[in-house]
Amino acid sequence: MQVGWEGNRQVQETSTNFTPRAGTPWALEANVRLLLAPNPSPMTHFGTNTYLVGTRDIAVIDPGPDDPAHLHAILSALEPTQRITHIIVTHTHVDHCPLAKPLSEQTGAPVLAYGTARAGRSSVMSRLVRAGLTSGGEGIDAEFLPDQTFSDGDVIIGSDWRLEVLHTPGHLGNHVSLALGDACFTADHVMGWASSLVSPPDGDLTDFMASCAKLQKRLWRVFYPGHGAPITDPGARLNWLVTHRKGRERAILDALSEGPASATELAQAIYTETPPALLPAATRNVLAHLIDLYGRSEVAPVGELSDTAQFHRPAPGTQKN
Repeated sequence: MQVGWEGNRQVQETSTNFTPRAGTPWALEANVRLLLAPNPSPMTHFGTNTYLVGTRDIAVIDPGPDDPAHLHAILSALEPTQRITHIIVTHTHVDHCPLAKPLSEQTGAPVLAYGTARAGRSSVMSRLVRAGLTSGGEGIDAEFLPDQTFSDGDVIIGSDWRLEVLHTPGHLGNHVSLALGDACFTADHVMGWASSLVSPPDGDLTDFMASCAKLQKRLWRVFYPGHGAPITDPGARLNWLVTHRKGRERAILDALSEGPASATELAQAIYTETPPALLPAATRNVLAHLIDLYGRSEVAPVGELSDTAQFHRPAPGTQKN
């Protein structure tokens, strides 16, 4: 059984027989194949899941990192009657999109995405960027430029498939999920092996929770995530994800009841069993919660709002500036 680290406990992989091998296509259903990129890490699990959708016109969802071996594997997965007609990027992290351009150059297929690295960024995060908040270093492809952009509700059509675009910001402002009937490619919004990283200013927890609620409005058969095994009980996984985030929120508020603390101090107190190498990511998750709580007047910074500020719980009835 594979496990991923999330918070202060291990999260079990949703499938015990998920044993993909990089470079070898894995048939998930009649017109969906998974091709694992060779980029395993503590933040990517086995690696990035590239999906090939279709039996004639092929949509490549998340071509992955700029790796010649993975480019060769994608092209080699095509049968003689198949051609790549669409290259779709769910979001602009470097483990998902840099191979899009080389793949497009090889095939002539356009690259489709919600937009550039800054597209979809919330207004509160834009204000924080202007005030000096910088990325947590998760790896944004700042040079990414799609050939075509799409919006929430748009439909991308191939010869035997139809993908509906669902804008699901939170993990990243330009993050989308893609509905294929009652299946959904959830990329990094919902994963089976761990909860999604939300790191300001590129990630926004308020948006993330709204995107969870958006996905909860539909009855799904399966989720195909950006990392890890297919999620065969999507409703339960979404419920777990929301409950988990609310639990983190309670832990932060309880800790702040003891006195002011920074995101770093809170992460060290709450994520007690997280490996040291992952504590910076945990700190960014805590910061995302603090910004969300600040937006709801549940916490306030001591001084100016920043990633290094200490936060406290204001007196009841106190409003933020």
